[in-house]
Amino acid sequence: MRNAITDVPGVLVGHATRIGGGALTGTTAVLFPPGALSTVDVRGGAPATRDTAALDPRHGGREVRGVVLTGGSAYGLAAADGAARELGSFVPAAALFDLGRGGDFHARPGPAEGAEAVRAAGAGFAQGNVGAGTGALNATVKGGLGTASATLPGGVVVGAVAVLNAVGPSVDPDAGLPFAAHLGLPGEFPAYQGDDLRAARREAHAQPFNTVIGVVATNARLPHLFALANAAQDGLATAVRPAHGLTDGDTVFAASTGTRDADPAEVLDAARRVFARALVHGLLRADSVTTPWGHLAAYRELYPRTAATYRGT
Repeated sequence: MRNAITDVPGVLVGHATRIGGGALTGTTAVLFPPGALSTVDVRGGAPATRDTAALDPRHGGREVRGVVLTGGSAYGLAAADGAARELGSFVPAAALFDLGRGGDFHARPGPAEGAEAVRAAGAGFAQGNVGAGTGALNATVKGGLGTASATLPGGVVVGAVAVLNAVGPSVDPDAGLPFAAHLGLPGEFPAYQGDDLRAARREAHAQPFNTVIGVVATNARLPHLFALANAAQDGLATAVRPAHGLTDGDTVFAASTGTRDADPAEVLDAARRVFARALVHGLLRADSVTTPWGHLAAYRELYPRTAATYRGT
């Protein structure tokens, strides 16, 4: 097991990353095997999405080849054009706001990045400042892309990939740890190692538009697929406080290959935990970045002793 969404059989992930020359952005493609059904749960007052109406949960899910997660706000949704051409079918997409964080407001993903991300899709993929997580920012801390998975009885797997770009913080300033660190597997996340918590506190960046976007997937048969996306949103609210606000556009796609019987309650509980854990990995895998826009300090810079014990298991 990779502790990744690609532990779900048939699910693949690829990135296109743009850093430098005014750019700090990218695109991630999440591909599903034939027969997988998808839906979506969109919350908050400022979403940037494309073709999500086609995944209306009232229809119980729809077969799609994959979805796109991208930077560039609404402009970045053009990345889905390239992904659609590569896959030969329509591709729903969700975007986060990272405009200008590399220094150039006009540097954002397009069709070329969408196509590149699809071509790069595989079972192994990087985390942190890659793909849609390249320009992510979480309140005062650099955000990033992370993933996690869980196994259940009967060969059932639940996995998630998520991009942490929330306006609400994901780190408890009084404990020095991510809010969702307690959900980790044994040894998955570090324990507080005595960092200077006062020094770690920073003034918030002047940025009014943020969001979390991601995908949760399973091979379990579920009577209500939308409940899977709903559970992942609950995990988001565990990891980020507050979540689903007026300036958020929190969007979670859900997919099921439906090849294994399972207890729905166990699957949904795993989805909550897995999505929250993926966000913690996105935080801990991110690297500090300095651009003309400013300095985006990562968790490992602000909490160096604690971060030094993280092994990314």
